[in-house]
Amino acid sequence: MTSLRPHAGHEGPYAQGAYEPDGTFEAAVEQLADPLNDPLPGQHTSPWFRAETVQPDGGARQTPRAAAQEPVEPPGEWYDPEGYQRDWYGRREPEAAPAAGGAREAAVPAGPGTHAPVPGAPGPVPAQHVTGGRSVLSDETVALRTADTHRTPQQPGSDAAGPLPGPSSAAGGRAERRRAAAGRGRRRAGPRRAVESEPPEPAAPMSRLEARRAARAAKDSPAVVASRVVGEVFITFGVLMLLFVTYQLWWTNIRADQIAGQETNRIQDDWANGERSPGAFEPGQGFAIIHIPELDVVAPIAEGIDKEKVLDRGMIGHYAEGTLKTAMPSAKQGNFAVAGHRNTHGEPFRYINRLKPGDPIVVETQDAYYTYEMSSILPQTSPSNVAVIDEVPPGSGFTGPGRYITLTTCTPEFTSTYRMIVWGKMVDERPRSKGKPDALVG
Repeated sequence: MTSLRPHAGHEGPYAQGAYEPDGTFEAAVEQLADPLNDPLPGQHTSPWFRAETVQPDGGARQTPRAAAQEPVEPPGEWYDPEGYQRDWYGRREPEAAPAAGGAREAAVPAGPGTHAPVPGAPGPVPAQHVTGGRSVLSDETVALRTADTHRTPQQPGSDAAGPLPGPSSAAGGRAERRRAAAGRGRRRAGPRRAVESEPPEPAAPMSRLEARRAARAAKDSPAVVASRVVGEVFITFGVLMLLFVTYQLWWTNIRADQIAGQETNRIQDDWANGERSPGAFEPGQGFAIIHIPELDVVAPIAEGIDKEKVLDRGMIGHYAEGTLKTAMPSAKQGNFAVAGHRNTHGEPFRYINRLKPGDPIVVETQDAYYTYEMSSILPQTSPSNVAVIDEVPPGSGFTGPGRYITLTTCTPEFTSTYRMIVWGKMVDERPRSKGKPDALVG
């Protein structure tokens, strides 16, 4: 709407009685309903656009620059983020000094309630002057003014009201208010200041005595060193024990099986080539092969029961020395006694406790096959009980001389505390020229 301008010859703009009787002009303005302009301050229900600067007695309004510079508080029912209040009302800037001159109308100094220029508002804030003791707007931006029921308290000695809040002035309009509402609650992110990290101040140099004390404190105490050494010793011992157990239970079997297999092949090759003949054999020399079909055991038999030269190499040892000397399988009468490991080093006799009476045990030599049948077992006896390998062993169930076989091994498993004894009686002697016995053919 085009603003009304004052007629020439009047003391102040919009003087009372210049156009209509008292109150007629305001009543006519209230009846206006122009949708292209802002609603009148008295007709808007939102607290953001109510007029807060109308005098209770209907006197002249206080212009923005005539009012005191007081910050306008936002409505209590709105949550007002920090950025919205700053963007809406702008930053508070100091009032410019009044221009020097002899003009009759001097600018009113800034006081409580005075608004600073709003950034982004269309046009500068209208100048305020005092004429005849009344504060009026400049005639360049005068818009319609109506009485409003929402009035702000007056300061003592002042007859002017506060300014309209926010963008409800005629110059802004509805479009300006929409733009302001669109940015409501937003906070403009300003440039962040780079945090300049200052270098740490160098520590004060220590004296020689302080340096020695610090070095002494940094060293470990004897108790800590001793506990660390003991811990490392235990860890090393544990690792060594683990390696030893792995060697005994796994590697010795692999190595013994390899050696025993090679010795068996060598014995068979010698028999095929005719290089061996029955008779006396040197300690550690293989001369026969034992077969236990029920246990799937095939192992060479060597002269003697030496642990390192015979037993630990995965072979079966024949008792053939001193008082422990026993008969050979080819003898017409006697007890053929042998020994073998039950655990580790090939463990050929590990499961002889599973043999049952009648199970075959075959001893293969260069000339013949000697077949025995298992007859009895002694689960446990002392290692010093050498009577178990006699010609007629006590406890075996044999009543007289004959051709017997005796198997001895350690018991319980993984120990050598006692000895387990298994006895058998020869039931068949078969020359190699007639082929293998029935126990090996099936």
